[in-house]
Amino acid sequence: MKFYKKIAALAAASAMMLTMAPAAVTSEPQNIQADASAAPDEYHDDWLHVNENAEIVDMYGNPVWLTGCNWFGYNVTTQCFDGVWSLNMHDALNQIADHGFNLLRVPMSTQILLQWKNRDPDPYMVKINEWTNPELTVEGIEGGTPKYSFDIWNMAVDWCRENGIKIMMDIHCATTASNGHQLPLWYDSNYSTDDWLEALAWFAEYYKDDDTVIAIDLKNEPHGKNDGQGMAIWDDSTAENNWKYAAERGAAAVLEQNPNLLIMVEGIEVYPKFENGRDWNSPAVDYSDYDNPDAQPFHGAWWGGNFRGARDYPVDLGEHQDQLVYSPHDYGPLVWEQEWFKKDFTRETLLEDYWYDSWAFLVEEKISPLLMGEWGGFLDAEHDPTGDNRKWMGLLRDYMIEKRIHHTFWCFNENSGDTGGLIKGSTNWTEWDEEKYEFVEPSLWQTEDGKFISLDHKIPLGKAGNGISLSDYYNTASPEPGTTTTTTPQPTTDPTTQPTTTPEANYGDANCDGSVALSDAVLIMQTLGNPDSYGVGGTDKNAISAEGFANCDVYEPGSGVTNLDALAIQKYLLKLIDKLPA
Repeated sequence: MKFYKKIAALAAASAMMLTMAPAAVTSEPQNIQADASAAPDEYHDDWLHVNENAEIVDMYGNPVWLTGCNWFGYNVTTQCFDGVWSLNMHDALNQIADHGFNLLRVPMSTQILLQWKNRDPDPYMVKINEWTNPELTVEGIEGGTPKYSFDIWNMAVDWCRENGIKIMMDIHCATTASNGHQLPLWYDSNYSTDDWLEALAWFAEYYKDDDTVIAIDLKNEPHGKNDGQGMAIWDDSTAENNWKYAAERGAAAVLEQNPNLLIMVEGIEVYPKFENGRDWNSPAVDYSDYDNPDAQPFHGAWWGGNFRGARDYPVDLGEHQDQLVYSPHDYGPLVWEQEWFKKDFTRETLLEDYWYDSWAFLVEEKISPLLMGEWGGFLDAEHDPTGDNRKWMGLLRDYMIEKRIHHTFWCFNENSGDTGGLIKGSTNWTEWDEEKYEFVEPSLWQTEDGKFISLDHKIPLGKAGNGISLSDYYNTASPEPGTTTTTTPQPTTDPTTQPTTTPEANYGDANCDGSVALSDAVLIMQTLGNPDSYGVGGTDKNAISAEGFANCDVYEPGSGVTNLDALAIQKYLLKLIDKLPA
């Protein structure tokens, strides 16, 4: 499987706005930093993949949990994160990390990516406060001229990296516009599918050597129904508006440049009931029986939330299938009073009426990991007097915690009109909504003693001292630039999972397939990291056998199986040692 080849390669490499002066409009790109391919070697060990158990795992096979938030602005005419017209961008990113969010989903547009690719001038004023953000000016002084938007973005990438935050870029719309997300497809009258593919490929190539950017969401909320306004479908055709076909093309464009990126594929809005002659050509609504949901031609959903097509026609990424993550969006009754809210809803009714057949089956049946790309809403009594939105948010939050569904909360911004944000809307971007944060905080990845866990193997999450690195959590040491990945000894002490090595052991052959390969090292790490699933007698179909476990004890045989045994196998395959046992 390609996953194991990646591990070998990685081991070998080791690696609104305040008053602004007219001068704030940049007439040409300024000081675009060097291509990210020149990034130091240490930015090569945090890539993530999907294993056979539909888990997102790190390079060692350790399961991770992506728990982040959204911050929009680059998809609209701000040319920067919204709010930087008031707050300091660097400080805001510090705060996001200190509050425990390990992933930042950043909405962008095809237009701005192609602008950056072509080094075109900013078509809109860059909306920053030059006094609050002197570092974002050309002169580096208060009141200076805003830098080119791409330079500012790359500063954000640097500051995310130093905070242990990873980034997921989301193409939110084709044309930069505050209402761009309302258009249903990944192309519009200004930008074609080919333009979209070009933008995706360029972005993936630019950051291919910087694992700060670990994922791309191909398109935000493909939607539409058969009403003449445009409609995303999901089948096995090569139709221009077939989202499955487009997603596979988009993924190929990305993965050709960087095969390590996670590919987020969202759902669509409607899916035909395919009975009594209903199909994609059926009318959007059967007005003759309007009040009867069962009589309607389509199964409805939130925009981007319908994955019924994935059961019938799963997305096929070929050799890169282990980079696929499905990414629904889900909202509560304050955004729209959907049919499933028109009762005293519970988790059970939500699953039965909507969640399961729309998207939850993917994680319940271990078909694919899920990342809930958007969820959120108002909790306060002014906006939510009935408490139904809070109730829905609690039900979804707890379900995601239980099922280990990855997620990015919508949103950090205070100016999301139908949800509000983590920043209070009444404080001009200066205060967190502590009530909302306290509600979200249990769904963030953290240790039992409340340390937030980064997705970076070397850098703890945030600067407040309440975050740790991924290596801290799993007791694996991060590589120095230019060296082979190593791990620190963490022996398993339960004797029931430590079969005794025998002289006849086929050293290194953990999966008992007759050969020694990187798949054996991965199985060792899976076994140590998740013994209930992969240990001897574990529940997973690929659980290690007693014979295989005996074969694993290759580092100082008799000392028990640890992650040093997985390391020894990797060194053997890389010809850094000449025999097993080591």
